[in-house]
Amino acid sequence: MKILVIALFALTYILMLYIPSRRHYFAAAVAAVYIALGVVGAGEAFYAVDWNIIMMLFGTMGTVYLFIESKMPNKISELLINRIKNVKLVFIVMALFAGLVSAFIDNVATVLMLAPIAVAIAKKFNVSPVKPVLAVAVSSNLQGAATLGGYAGMDFLDFFFMDGKLGMFFIVQAGASATIPVLYFIFRKENNRIEEMPVTKVTNIFPSIALVATVVSLIVASFIPDKPATTNGMLCILIFVFALIYEIMINKTKGVVKNSLESVDFQTLLLLGGLFIIIQGITNVGLIEDIGNLFILISGDSIFLIYTILVWFSVVVSAFIDNIPYVATMLPVVSSISLKLGVDPTVLYFGLLAGATLGGNITPVGASANIAAGGILRKEGHEVSAKEFMSIGIPFTLCAVITGYILIWLIHA
Repeated sequence: MKILVIALFALTYILMLYIPSRRHYFAAAVAAVYIALGVVGAGEAFYAVDWNIIMMLFGTMGTVYLFIESKMPNKISELLINRIKNVKLVFIVMALFAGLVSAFIDNVATVLMLAPIAVAIAKKFNVSPVKPVLAVAVSSNLQGAATLGGYAGMDFLDFFFMDGKLGMFFIVQAGASATIPVLYFIFRKENNRIEEMPVTKVTNIFPSIALVATVVSLIVASFIPDKPATTNGMLCILIFVFALIYEIMINKTKGVVKNSLESVDFQTLLLLGGLFIIIQGITNVGLIEDIGNLFILISGDSIFLIYTILVWFSVVVSAFIDNIPYVATMLPVVSSISLKLGVDPTVLYFGLLAGATLGGNITPVGASANIAAGGILRKEGHEVSAKEFMSIGIPFTLCAVITGYILIWLIHA
């Protein structure tokens, strides 16, 4: 059974990489097979899905639709263009800004909020939105390592300073800075100077207020200890519902509910749901735990060797497994390794984060934010191939991970 489960897992990702337009069907089908085989129980499958992420996606997609319809992305893009007046620099600033925002709120929410602005800018200059949107996605994933759950007993401030030393926030900023040359290379051909352009008039600012409220509420929620697991998702849906009520009752917008629901990318939601169940399946057969035990077998009692293997193994695994379930699965493994060796787990926790989040950019299915970005581009008529994504993702990954790998060891070992 274990071999069959692993074979199906490998087949799923091969098919998703080579036939991207059917990714959601492949993930859902294999998830269903796992349930039928009893690898994942029906009830267990429900809880395996990260409903917080699904709800965040659903709510934010709806709010972003209203945001786009208000023409605010056009206005922001025009103000940004008039300020910087260079297409290449506009796209680079957008990517870096996405990274900064995602240090404080979820990566997927960041992509859904900022990608429409990147698309609007690309359309104004008749260039493909693929690279700008993917740059926003991979930049937001870099910053995901700046935030971690409560498993390691860390609070929000520990990401800035941990035990009197620089925390992951500053290490990730160094990794993000190391990717600036990559951004310059990606957008090297976009050298056009921009003439002053008229700014779109926006008459309905409530969707923008709703989007800002989403960002602020997610930041505030990050400070709340022991909050329910679906807090962020509920906030995103509630704000979306309030925005809909406003459009119906105040603006008298016709068909807004139907159009908003049609804007939700259910293919992306199905893909993510299937992947969460698949990851639960390979966890249930012991594959992840086997790998953790293999770490100790290979490296013995060398903490540096374990750290190195953990970082780069996480990079490889995160190319195919969403980093959220992967990190959640590996945290207990890392804790077990540190207990067996009698060492402080901090450097291993940070190594896991660096590899899993900074390294989640190799493939288009390596992180939820990448999947969300692919869904946005698909709605714009662009199907992103694995090769196209990797031409951006691999340079990002190498620059960011190498920087984080070195700094974490120097600071926390």
